[in-house]
Amino acid sequence: MSKDSVYLKLKAIDVRPKVEKKGRADYLSWAYAWDMAMTEYPDMQRTIYESEHTGLNYFTDGNTAYVKVGITINGKEIIDMLPVMDHRNKSIPIDKLCSFEVNKTIQRATVKAIAMHGLGLSLWTGEDIPSQPSGAKETPSNEPRERISLEVDDENWGKVLKYVVANKEKGLDTLLKELRTKYKVSTKVQKAIKDNL
Repeated sequence: MSKDSVYLKLKAIDVRPKVEKKGRADYLSWAYAWDMAMTEYPDMQRTIYESEHTGLNYFTDGNTAYVKVGITINGKEIIDMLPVMDHRNKSIPIDKLCSFEVNKTIQRATVKAIAMHGLGLSLWTGEDIPSQPSGAKETPSNEPRERISLEVDDENWGKVLKYVVANKEKGLDTLLKELRTKYKVSTKVQKAIKDNL
């Protein structure tokens, strides 16, 4: 077995039927991720690291906290460290920390560590791009933004359709305007969007 075979095998698994929406992001439950990975690699192991100073299952800089989770498949461990955050994805101050949020973060870090082995990695594409501060205006560029061709039933269609259905109160014109900032929208696609409103 080549060393990349785990990654390629897990990457080939279609997680889309198990993906849920959480706010504007796609989300894969830890239970689904664990089940799919264990089905392929029943010897997979998880390590939840504890602070050597406190013995607790999280680490702190005195202000906020993070967890550290390792997933080992075929002898290769990948570790994910994730800040303990609230429902708005903001770090929770250490004096407001509770075990429930720590546990949720451990499960999210588990999914991300599994993803780095290949399963559902595409769900995190773009998460490392810094978001603009609220109220900030995008700096105009002299270069036109490259738009993606959108076709009915292509790899982006499912996400677009979910977005359209979830935001149908905006109306067709507004939705098309928003979509055209990222996609090239053909007449056929426009008709399919209209049919789903």
